[in-house]
Amino acid sequence: MAAPKELLDWIDASAPAFITRLSEAVAIASISGDPAYRPRVLEMSNWLNKQLKAVGVITKQVDMGKHIMDGQTLELPPVVLGRIGEDPKKKTVLIYGHFDVQPASQSDGWATDPFVLTEEKDGRLWHHETQTPLPVNLVFCFEGMEENGSEGLDELVEKEKDGWFKGVDCMCISDNYWLNTRTPALTYGLRGLVYFKITVSGPGRDLHSGVFGRMVHEPMTDLISLMSRLVAPDGTILIPGVDDMVSAADNEEREIYARLDYSVADVDSSAGATSSITLSEDKVQTLMGRMRMPALSLHGIEGAFSGPGAKTVIPAKVAGKFSIRLVPPQTPDKVEPLVKTYLESEFAKLGTKSKLEIELLHSGKPWLADWKHWNFAAAIKATETIYKRTPDLTREGGSIPVTLTFAEQLGVNVLLLPMGRGDDGAHSTNEKLDKSNYIEGTKLLGSYLYEVGAIAV
Repeated sequence: MAAPKELLDWIDASAPAFITRLSEAVAIASISGDPAYRPRVLEMSNWLNKQLKAVGVITKQVDMGKHIMDGQTLELPPVVLGRIGEDPKKKTVLIYGHFDVQPASQSDGWATDPFVLTEEKDGRLWHHETQTPLPVNLVFCFEGMEENGSEGLDELVEKEKDGWFKGVDCMCISDNYWLNTRTPALTYGLRGLVYFKITVSGPGRDLHSGVFGRMVHEPMTDLISLMSRLVAPDGTILIPGVDDMVSAADNEEREIYARLDYSVADVDSSAGATSSITLSEDKVQTLMGRMRMPALSLHGIEGAFSGPGAKTVIPAKVAGKFSIRLVPPQTPDKVEPLVKTYLESEFAKLGTKSKLEIELLHSGKPWLADWKHWNFAAAIKATETIYKRTPDLTREGGSIPVTLTFAEQLGVNVLLLPMGRGDDGAHSTNEKLDKSNYIEGTKLLGSYLYEVGAIAV
């Protein structure tokens, strides 16, 4: 059942009000990773709670306690739970989102203030009561720590699975992007993550290379040698057993990648490259490298000289950071021992007197949903109605660990319904959202709920 034309027309007419409300939200710098901005994250929780109440949603703000960040004890932002509709004859859809953001400032290179909406500022904030019954029951869960590990949310979901979340039939999350700027997408998979820090130490203090060079074991030399043994230039993961966990794609799955509206040239364009930088010229192989294969990336080195000029120091202690994006059937518990065993073995081969420390800083399981489920069928029909084209079916290269938490705890199908375009620059300088995606995406979400509502309970 498609969404009524009256609803779609109302969304178009209400666009100025929606944009005004968005500008209010953007103005609240809810940066969860910076203790100085914690009051703004708390403010955002209160703002969102008020917005939901204004349209008849029953809400509660859940106290998540406190945590320590950068040596400070901080209040965790309350999770906002909401519910509207209790009709047993209707499907119940859980909507998840987060209201915290990444750090951003004009000094980072933004063309405008990142916390001022620059597309439109006019229009009045108002609410239109259509008196039209909702096609489904809705349950909401909005958190303020997603950009900083979703602290405490796993425990809350487990606690409320037979409480606030009881009776949920399916779930929808809009927290990712189309592959490109042309074709809408539905996402049925996310890669997991293990993020490591390896520290190599030796001398009791930094040394002068003119005095100690070629006299002592140098931690930087050892670290560079060790990190060079993790991944090959062609992307092959050199840690035994990691790549071997993943089976080859069958013909049906390969056909999904072949149909995607994406090319090797799109990769180069989205990366800002002036010439080809992809590992393969084969589209299917390239897309599988992003979506269904694990990937090991080297991220940085701490403790080394990186300023301008020439400083002939031998650092006493340096640390390298790298991560592995995981895909089913890989899990952090399976991969972590392989990584540690390999690092210790390769470090021993160096014959160095330096010391090695290995830390797992962060981890999350991969997630894979059944894209043939009625939840996805409803979203496909809604997308075809609004955008007049069949959406791409994608697996994302990134990680949203809470997706798996909800899927496992509630035992429901989870749909990722992207609203943004592939060129939005997520987490980057001058990140944006096209107004057309914002308004058409609102229509898409409404149409999706009507399509779900047409499915028999």
